[in-house]
Amino acid sequence: MKAMIFSAGKGERMRPLTLHTPKPLLVAGGKPLIVWHLERLAAAGIDEVVINTAWLGDQFAPALGDGARWGLRLHFIDEGAVPLETGGGILNALPILGEAPFLVINGDVWTDVDVATLPRTPAGDAHLVLVDNPAQHPRGDFILHADGRVTDDGDSARLTYAGVGVYRPAIIDGWRAVIGATVGAAATPPQFGLAPLLRHAMAQGRVTGQHHRGRWTDVGTPERLAQLDAELNA
Repeated sequence: MKAMIFSAGKGERMRPLTLHTPKPLLVAGGKPLIVWHLERLAAAGIDEVVINTAWLGDQFAPALGDGARWGLRLHFIDEGAVPLETGGGILNALPILGEAPFLVINGDVWTDVDVATLPRTPAGDAHLVLVDNPAQHPRGDFILHADGRVTDDGDSARLTYAGVGVYRPAIIDGWRAVIGATVGAAATPPQFGLAPLLRHAMAQGRVTGQHHRGRWTDVGTPERLAQLDAELNA
């Protein structure tokens, strides 16, 4: 299985730290956030990782090398000055990701989830890792049902998407019809988010998930980064 780490965002909420360092390269517990992911991916037997970049993207290759130190092969994809967003980033990376299911991780989260526990072949188009809602996102995102299905409708309690999931390339199929006539969709290459495609697949019963009850942090602000660093160094 191959993996993709989303690393193209500007990290505006993390300023001033991200004025000179892309968010996935910020350090917590003695190593960059993205290195924690690379180590876990390698431990799970994944050997190829796509890293999409935009903001300060020229810093990634010098910092990470070719991935050999972790037994990985890294592919850096420069999206240019404007990030392609999550859906556009996957579409742009499909020539490398290939036709098999692949793992996706947000570069700005930290978690102890064992990615080896995720299905290599999801039952539908996606299998998501969900976590308890953090203080900054109390409503959550999606509903995890007892049979493992994940939906976006109903009044049941919601969980938060952890930024970790296994996707089939089919999640991108028909993206233009789902996204509609937006400015980003008309760009070359197109820019669009993954969330509308996920909700579309959920409506068709094609998304499953699991509840991770371990550690997880959305490293979205300097304060959360400092707290994570303190916890990892304790």
